[in-house]
Amino acid sequence: MIIEQIVTSLEDVHPETRLSRHLEKVYLQSDDLLKRVQRVVTDHGRELGISLLQPANLSHGDVLFMDDHNLIVVEVVPEDVLIIRPRSIGEMGDIAHKLGNRHLPAQFEEDRMLVQYDYLVEDLLKHSGIPYTQEKLKVKQPFKPIGHSHG
Repeated sequence: MIIEQIVTSLEDVHPETRLSRHLEKVYLQSDDLLKRVQRVVTDHGRELGISLLQPANLSHGDVLFMDDHNLIVVEVVPEDVLIIRPRSIGEMGDIAHKLGNRHLPAQFEEDRMLVQYDYLVEDLLKHSGIPYTQEKLKVKQPFKPIGHSHG
């Protein structure tokens, strides 16, 4: 089966509809969410080809296939992240500048900054005295590589 478009989000599927269908999951690392073309296997062993016609990133909860009997959904594998919680705008500016110099992709949710775990970043946070925790999380969106040029 070739998947060419995202049908909907699981959040938008009526609960009754979800319960009446066989649910299969495609487990993806956050990096794989950026790939428009890939071959995957569901948790029930069904092989799928994903070849998205429109440029779009996959997301946790995307429904790849739905009929009267089945639902195939993207499930993001939890990954090791650092959750940074600066106490002030000054700390935020300081750590954002330091991480920006490393061209490290980050995500922002409310009062926290998420970055993929890196022992060097953890060491930087410790030495800078900026509060953080290390956790395994399902990120909602992929960490996108940052293109850069110093020319």
